[in-house]
Amino acid sequence: MDRFDAMTLFVRIVESGSFTRAANALEIPRATATLAIQQLESRLGVRLLARTTRKVRPTPEGEAYFERCVQLLAELEEAEAVLKPVADNPRGVLRIEMHGTHASRLVLPNLYAFHQRYPHLEIVLTTGDRRVDLVGEGIDCAVRSGTPQDSTLVSRHLATLEQVICASPAYLERMGTPTAPEDLARHHGIRFVSGFNAPDTTLDLIVEGEARFFPTEGWLTVNDAESYLAAALAGFGLIQLPRFRLESELADGRLVSLLEAWAKPAMPVNVVYPQRRQLSPRVRVFVDWLAALYAERFPA
Repeated sequence: MDRFDAMTLFVRIVESGSFTRAANALEIPRATATLAIQQLESRLGVRLLARTTRKVRPTPEGEAYFERCVQLLAELEEAEAVLKPVADNPRGVLRIEMHGTHASRLVLPNLYAFHQRYPHLEIVLTTGDRRVDLVGEGIDCAVRSGTPQDSTLVSRHLATLEQVICASPAYLERMGTPTAPEDLARHHGIRFVSGFNAPDTTLDLIVEGEARFFPTEGWLTVNDAESYLAAALAGFGLIQLPRFRLESELADGRLVSLLEAWAKPAMPVNVVYPQRRQLSPRVRVFVDWLAALYAERFPA
């Protein structure tokens, strides 16, 4: 392993706190990663990492070396982008994470056009409702809904999605149709839980120009969007989702949009990526392509 590869490995280990996660992200055996760091420490004559049973942390010398490595690797990648036509024709593996709906209904149907423009990029696209650790899991960028919370990530706005509150005709026949926000208190809301957060037990509306949160009763909690939608279709209660996710269900009458006289808080969608690294050409072209794709599908 050459010097710059060893520096890249060292940065990944510090960022992820794990030899194993860093090795997996770089697609090398863990034993190779261990040997490379041992050789790096031997060459520098200092101990860079303090290893415990649970986590790997940089020593004071390692922290100083880490900061310098981040800067040097960013400058190296920028220099290569200037000296080579890589910015126009990037290569390598691009790892992306997003919600399954965004992947299946927007990105994947248009992705071949991106592949034709950048044929030397190998794309690894993962989906799910779990909030992944981009640095720890070696993800280059992710599409996320909601207001960005992680200050260690750079965020670029993609779209603002209109939301609807809806339920199945069977549920409304059984429980009645809410005609005012106050009616929601006697209805069942299907609850959604993500990660370690508490379940969301409210439905949200704009009342007199302000966002208000209306609690609902409920007996079912789910942790993925497909189950959330399936539960509503089965008549278990009310849900709140972006309208584009429910277009077919609303069009064919399997779900009914409720309280149309009141606007719902819009849901922002952003693409995020780690801020410690220089934005690589492969990530830059994909982020720009995403921004154009969302702007066309969801004009302001």
